[in-house]
Amino acid sequence: MNGKPYFENAYFIIGTSYAGKSTMVKELAKKHDGIACEENYHDDYPGELDSKEFPCLTYTRDLVDWHDFIRRSPEEYKSWIDGAKKECEILELRMLPEICNKGKKVFVDTNIGIDKLKEIAPADHTLVLLSDPQISIHRFFDRPDPEKQFLYRLLLEEPDPEKAMANYRRGLELICSQEAYDELESSGFNVIYRDDSRTVEQTLELVEKALGL
Repeated sequence: MNGKPYFENAYFIIGTSYAGKSTMVKELAKKHDGIACEENYHDDYPGELDSKEFPCLTYTRDLVDWHDFIRRSPEEYKSWIDGAKKECEILELRMLPEICNKGKKVFVDTNIGIDKLKEIAPADHTLVLLSDPQISIHRFFDRPDPEKQFLYRLLLEEPDPEKAMANYRRGLELICSQEAYDELESSGFNVIYRDDSRTVEQTLELVEKALGL
């Protein structure tokens, strides 16, 4: 493995928003007495991040006016998201060895890229969960997440809220593109598609089977 860590007791879930990644990570950890590394668990990285090494992750930390965040062009927004994912991967790879050494199964809602996952873990330890990209675009502000509701309020405070919202949604369209969906679908990992007719328990059974649990 070229000296890189090989996470045999870690199970990674990747995919689109609203596909159930966070729910499955929590349910798997609960059922298998494991450790849940939930969305943005890298926020618990010890120590302060260097803005030179992590310009995207420190962008919001050092932001003076949050209105500047929502006023960025769609292209700037997507570029920031892409950069943040790469920086999150760095942090996750620094944190996971210690987490995996605790002797339990580890279930990870991860930002680690497809190629890197193929390098660091058994092939059947990564699962892709997919939902219609349009759900992520049009239901982004439906969730009660404090962060999303904060951004929603900022957009409403703009001189032209409708224009501001359209600009932000265009950024979401670039991020939640069909191209991104297709890349995940053709990754070579097992794929499970969102189906609202399934219960959480039924989806969990499918996830366990796909991960060999």
